Amino acid sequence: MEKITIVKVGGAVVEDEAQLTQLLKDFAAIEGKKVLVHGGGRRATKVAAALGIESKMVNGRRITDADMLEVVTMVYGGLVNKNLVARLQAAGVNALGLTGADIDVIRSHKRPIKDGIDFGFVGDVEKANGQMLHTLINAGITPVMAPLTHDGQGHILNTNADTIAGETAKALAPYYDVTLIYSFEKKGVLSNPDDDNSVISEITREDFERYKADGTVAGGMIPKLDNAFDAIGAGVKRVIITLATAIDGQHGTVIR
Repeated sequence: MEKITIVKVGGAVVEDEAQLTQLLKDFAAIEGKKVLVHGGGRRATKVAAALGIESKMVNGRRITDADMLEVVTMVYGGLVNKNLVARLQAAGVNALGLTGADIDVIRSHKRPIKDGIDFGFVGDVEKANGQMLHTLINAGITPVMAPLTHDGQGHILNTNADTIAGETAKALAPYYDVTLIYSFEKKGVLSNPDDDNSVISEITREDFERYKADGTVAGGMIPKLDNAFDAIGAGVKRVIITLATAIDGQHGTVIR
């Protein structure tokens, strides 16, 4: 089976010029077929503030009201996405920017109110269209996916970029040998959060249960790893959690 690499890059890297330049260079150097999935939350917060729109967060997740939906649609689908596409073209990568609405590539539904929290126009993914992505990728196109989806009823929904990356990887698993790389500000999953070099090189599902029980893995890393094992269960070959400047597949924590 032909290999494909899906790289998810967070908003913090997108905002840091030096890190972003390095990431795009490294991404362009990845051999074979590939997909880039990006965040952009920090830029959205900045643009919203300039427009006098307050950003409301609950447990690190953005509440997306009608005004904020306009901001994230402009920022994620326009400003961030098109800048990445233009810079990848300059690096010799024939990229195409997509939201979930484009060619019906990711459909979702509005998140229901849970525990009294209404997240507003936030999408929970129903399905990603692997066949459509496969058609594009086989034509030599590198999709660059923004964290926006649609509900099939004409509405755009704000959607978590980690989820978009995971769902894209799962949808492409029937067509390719998929490696999914979650890049962020640490070198991988750490056995000691205070020691940046304490990277756990490989985690199996048994390891994960043990690390959760003894507190080695806690907080925001738990949903990240849940996503990773969900992808593995759906046929993704490997998931790598690594530093944004080390996306060559040789570094970080491998989830099998």
